[in-house]
Amino acid sequence: MNFLARDTLFRVPMLAPLIRYMDSIPIDREGSGLAGLKETLRRLKAGEQVLIFPEGTRTRDGEVAPLKPGFISVARRSRVPLIPVGLDGAYQAWPRTYRFPRSGRIAIVVGQAITAEQVVELPDDELLASLEQRILNCHATARLLREQ
Repeated sequence: MNFLARDTLFRVPMLAPLIRYMDSIPIDREGSGLAGLKETLRRLKAGEQVLIFPEGTRTRDGEVAPLKPGFISVARRSRVPLIPVGLDGAYQAWPRTYRFPRSGRIAIVVGQAITAEQVVELPDDELLASLEQRILNCHATARLLREQ
C-alpha cells in the first residue's frame, strides 16, 4: 500500500522518517503536483495500491468533508477500481490541535468498489457523488462500530 502525502510533511522531523519508511508519494499541493501524479500512475500501473485522501486534508471536526475531484483523472488514466473507506475515531485520537496522538479506538469500514469500468464510464460529477456517498456510508458504519 502506497500513501499520498503533501510534500511539506516530508520536512516534519518526527513524521518524515515514518512517511519515508512507508514509501509515501509526495504531492506538491501548491504547485502542479505533476511529479507526484506521475509516480502515483507508475505505481498503479505496476499493480500497486495507492491510498488517496480525496478530501485533501485532515478533518477539522471528525466528519467527512466534501471530496476534491483531483483523484478522478488519476483513476481514469490508471483504469483501477476505487475502493471507498470510512474511518472513525482518528480525529478523537489525534485532533488537529494536538501535537501528539493519544490512545483511542478507531474503526475502519471498507465499502463496495466502484469498478474500473464505472470509473471510465461515469461522468465526473456522478463519479464524485457516488464515491462520496459510499465513503459517507462507510464512515457512518465505522462510527456505529466504534461506539459499540
